[in-house]
Amino acid sequence: MKTTITVNGEARTLDLDPRTTLLDALREHLRLTGTKKGCDHGQCGACTVLVNGVRINSCLSLAVMHDGDEVTTVEGLGTPERLHPLQQAFLTEDAFQCGYCTPGQLCSAVGMLSELEAGLPSHVTPDVAARPEPSDEEIRERMSGNICRCSAYPQIVAAIRRAREVMA
Repeated sequence: MKTTITVNGEARTLDLDPRTTLLDALREHLRLTGTKKGCDHGQCGACTVLVNGVRINSCLSLAVMHDGDEVTTVEGLGTPERLHPLQQAFLTEDAFQCGYCTPGQLCSAVGMLSELEAGLPSHVTPDVAARPEPSDEEIRERMSGNICRCSAYPQIVAAIRRAREVMA
């Protein structure tokens, strides 16, 4: 099936088997290997990307479902010359060890900060009618779909808090 997806600001037309996941379209067809294939079951978050600004597990979504959508991968967040504030904060806070989960963590954090800005509550938001505060508990809950086997969680939370301050 012909599918056109805008990836990191560039429209890309692909001829895909309708069973191709968005993850495989990104990695195998577009050679954007920043997005990682971890569990391939939606349990680890290594494949997290942003679709129209909303974070999703790309391993659980078929590419043809995203015809006309805008997809942002870790490659689209910043450049080596001008890092996204979250990328810089991850470096400053040493929020990674092996780095395998980092692209998914970064994309998820971008989406999570957008959710906070929009005032969307989470499971731990004390008052769902009020704007959620970015407490450590709130950040951990919102990032719970992204696993770090190296256990860099305290640094990841610190990096997200730092980036949020810089972006505010």
